[in-house]
Amino acid sequence: MSDEPLAPQPTPGPEARQWAMFCHFAAFLGLVFPFGNLLGPLIVWQIKKDLDPFVDAQGKEALNFQISVALAALLCVLLMVVVIGFPLLLLVSVGALVLTIIAGIKANEGQAYRYPFSWRLVK
Repeated sequence: MSDEPLAPQPTPGPEARQWAMFCHFAAFLGLVFPFGNLLGPLIVWQIKKDLDPFVDAQGKEALNFQISVALAALLCVLLMVVVIGFPLLLLVSVGALVLTIIAGIKANEGQAYRYPFSWRLVK
């Protein structure tokens, strides 16, 4: 392993930063129709992933997080049988809202954001 520091990554251009932000914020389509939180980031990422490597990476990150949120929400719905699912679903929803907003802001600033608690299925 080398002791050399990593070369700084170039800041993405304004268009790439904007589309990376849209990849994250497209998850709010889930507020409009079922599974919109999955379809929104998937569609934006598929259309714009070739624009810039930053958009590709942030699109994958947004999609992976929304897949994780959908699976956690499904588990919460199943746990509603024993009542604990109701507060857990509220916790998952608020967490997803806050983390999605943070990710969109960071992407617009040109900073690569990695969601915590995310299962990375799309590589």
